[in-house]
Amino acid sequence: MPLPLSVQLYTLREELADDRDRTLRRLAGIGYGAVEPYRPQDDPEGFRALADDLGLTISGAHCGALLDPRAVPEIFAAARILGTDHLIVPAGIPHEDFTTREGLARAAGTLNRLAEQAAPHGLRIGYHNHWWELEPRIEGRHALEVLAEQLAPEVFLEIDTYWAAVGGADVVSVLRRLGERVHALHIKDGPVLKGEPHTAVGQGRMPVPRILAAAPHAQPVVELDSCAGDMMTALAESHAYLTSLDPLETE
Repeated sequence: MPLPLSVQLYTLREELADDRDRTLRRLAGIGYGAVEPYRPQDDPEGFRALADDLGLTISGAHCGALLDPRAVPEIFAAARILGTDHLIVPAGIPHEDFTTREGLARAAGTLNRLAEQAAPHGLRIGYHNHWWELEPRIEGRHALEVLAEQLAPEVFLEIDTYWAAVGGADVVSVLRRLGERVHALHIKDGPVLKGEPHTAVGQGRMPVPRILAAAPHAQPVVELDSCAGDMMTALAESHAYLTSLDPLETE
């Protein structure tokens, strides 16, 4: 695993709201080397200073507000302050757009226009999936894969491997087909059922080593939307599992 393990900070949204500095220090203490914020425009200067102090890099940033043209300049400025060139649309495109070719063309147009705006700033735009981009089939193919064909070359994908599985995908096969379009992976684990809490990575049903091997170039990002136990403990257990994997298993 050549890239440092990152954490999507939505995982720790409650802890961050209570004490941001302490939460990031605990993550760094576990051994994570990077983080993926979900509201980069919130105090980017202070966040960057703390991350630098802790030796944490910013692997990318989620920001649903990218779909609001009025918010885009502030988000681009925040990304430059944070030192990341990867901005990710995490949701917000209507679910029904993933059920028809016409809808997919609209979704692709939105992402392609954002990418065109971002390029002069040295930034790239990506899209993060949930289950509803995989569950619909367009002529027998996952809607997300049809979308990928309509995206400009500079638009990347961050594949949420768990949600892809919930959507009925063979995640390893999808990753192989998407290839270099995939820049990052959300690694999570659990029963692979809608509405059920997640587990620490390595304690659920996801074939994590095979997933990592299918996209060895992609940034691994741990994300747990919910968890039956303590979230920081689950992140520590996830880190221990992922760093214990035989490199040959993930190549």
